[in-house]
Amino acid sequence: MQNNEEKKVLLKVTDLKQWFPIKKTKLFQKEQEYVRANDGITLDIYEGETVGLVGESGCGKSTFGRTLLQIYRQTEGKTMYYGRSLIDMAPLYVDETVKTIASRKKKIAELEGEADALKQEYEKMEDSPEKFQKQAECEEIQKHCNMEFLNLVQIIGGFYCVEDTKEVEQIFLEKFKVARAICGLKEENQMEGTDKTKEIAEKTAELEKIERKLEDLRKKYEKDEAFAKYESYRDEGVDLARLKSQEMRFLRKDMQMIFQDPYSSLNPRMTVGQIIGEGLLAHGIFKKNDEKMQAYVMEVMEKCGLAPYMIHRYPHQFSGGQRQRIGIARALALKPRFVVCDEAVSALDVSIQSQIVNLLKDLGKEDNLAYLFISHGLSVVKYISDRIGVMYLGNIVELATSAEIFAHPTHPYTEALLSAIPTTDLDSDREMIPLEGDIPSPVHPPKGCKFHTRCKYCTEICKHITPELVEMRPGHYVACHHPLGEEEQQ
Repeated sequence: MQNNEEKKVLLKVTDLKQWFPIKKTKLFQKEQEYVRANDGITLDIYEGETVGLVGESGCGKSTFGRTLLQIYRQTEGKTMYYGRSLIDMAPLYVDETVKTIASRKKKIAELEGEADALKQEYEKMEDSPEKFQKQAECEEIQKHCNMEFLNLVQIIGGFYCVEDTKEVEQIFLEKFKVARAICGLKEENQMEGTDKTKEIAEKTAELEKIERKLEDLRKKYEKDEAFAKYESYRDEGVDLARLKSQEMRFLRKDMQMIFQDPYSSLNPRMTVGQIIGEGLLAHGIFKKNDEKMQAYVMEVMEKCGLAPYMIHRYPHQFSGGQRQRIGIARALALKPRFVVCDEAVSALDVSIQSQIVNLLKDLGKEDNLAYLFISHGLSVVKYISDRIGVMYLGNIVELATSAEIFAHPTHPYTEALLSAIPTTDLDSDREMIPLEGDIPSPVHPPKGCKFHTRCKYCTEICKHITPELVEMRPGHYVACHHPLGEEEQQ
């Protein structure tokens, strides 16, 4: 695998939360309770890499995969997608943000004031549960403030420091109105018998004119240090969490999913050809009854290890491994940039598992695909993944390269997971590390580090302060107050 610094980030996830509301069981119950399936996940996924995700059942792996694709609309956080630019998509949230610059700046200032007041308060206190509680509250407000700041400054950049933003607002609204018109014309142009080349060229020229006007305005402030500082935050990526349903639908062809159960994820009333071709028709890549479509579907089938004669068969006529191949073919037919493999090989025997895993690896190299590979099988994850993330109760507690995770586990939970891998070596001196107690409830998770109730290294700080995911070694991140091997490094 290439150095990540040399690779382009495809997805940048920041503090992603996915909370599911629980139906109120009491008549006068005021407080709404939630299942905190994902509770603040931060992760970068690069083009052409495979990120493995492991952890106990119920830790939020599948939910995370579905939330990345916005099958579940995320509760909080940012999911930036760089496969398309803001101009390519021209999302409506840009207009909403630009029209409310003043109110958003006011809200950010208020949150900053709240955080500063709390910080001054707890810094004067001695170490105690009350101090740790205040610190946790302060950190939560700072996260919220940072998110509001990024939502605004990633779009307007250095103009954040400008007092009067009326001119800026007008230019931005004009720019994205034209960009939106170009998007519509390009979609029309793909339809058979429609030629919008001339209109697209005219609108593109208009967009370039507006861009020049915006650049001229930026030059007025280029010597201003504050402007340069905020301009560095400008981001042309698309925030998936803020897209409307129809806008997200447009991106479905870029981001696909291979489901865990090949038996229930395929429509029993549709043939293989119809299943694979359904997405092609939905996204207007082919017209119904187009002869070229059948040839393309058969090409995809062959690539995924399915014989052409199977095109008119139904799912019940196939084995489990063949059905999984159909699921893979359906996902890859749209030529996506990113694929979530949710336990894609868990229901298969070992020989078929190896075939599917090798197939995914080959197709990934061929098409420069990025995968999120969710699995309980640590040996499979080790083989296919470039990097591995370990999840516990809705959070990533450790992230590193595959080799590094297995050679130098740094989080106590990772250590326990790896110790549970069965071995046939009778002379092995590896001891299994039992985890005492049950997994805490995701509705009422423990304060501080969620693993502290089962961790033998737990201290007082673990019970009150949530550890941040920090880089212990180059490329090796861990969220722990007492990471393993810290003494050796010192």
